[in-house]
Amino acid sequence: MRILVLRPVPVLAMVLTSVLFVPAGAAAQDEDDPARRPSPIGIARTHIGEAYVKVTYGRPYVRGRAIFGPDTTHLVPFGRVWRTGANEATEVTFTRPMNVGGMRLDAGTYAVFTVPGADEWEIRVSPQLGLDGTGSLDAATGQFTADVYDPERDVAVFTVPAEPADDVVDPFTMEFESTDRGADLVLRWERTEVRIPFEPAG
Repeated sequence: MRILVLRPVPVLAMVLTSVLFVPAGAAAQDEDDPARRPSPIGIARTHIGEAYVKVTYGRPYVRGRAIFGPDTTHLVPFGRVWRTGANEATEVTFTRPMNVGGMRLDAGTYAVFTVPGADEWEIRVSPQLGLDGTGSLDAATGQFTADVYDPERDVAVFTVPAEPADDVVDPFTMEFESTDRGADLVLRWERTEVRIPFEPAG
């Protein structure tokens, strides 16, 4: 008759084994975790009339860079289309028709692009969703296609004033502030402030 003797496995060996054999998928998920991005995801949300409104965007930090300015030495040069944040293009969702910048839009989800300037910003609302900036990344192949965003498809284009912020703001921040008619989506970064008016559609 054979006697099976069980020997205790050292705790250190068990720990090493568990570390060495982490599934590859788990490691990949860790790298894709939005909380680990240099520019984390931000959400601004509010109710305007009977509509629920939510904005999802990336929050870049200044990190010693010149942000808004007239040439390419700045992170966001004047006169060029910007994703209005970092990572994926900023998206806004509202559950009822809404007047955005005075233009009526149906309920739904839209991308928000901007063209910053010294005194005013052009706001561009697009039905193109899922873009990485103004391009598109194929997750299966890793292939990036630049300039997928098509301004001809925009459903609203308007301008709003750019004002100096009271204080230095870092990281890039978007938040809703109530107004008499609805709410302003307020964009602040470094020393710049821009307000996009939202009102219930009649």
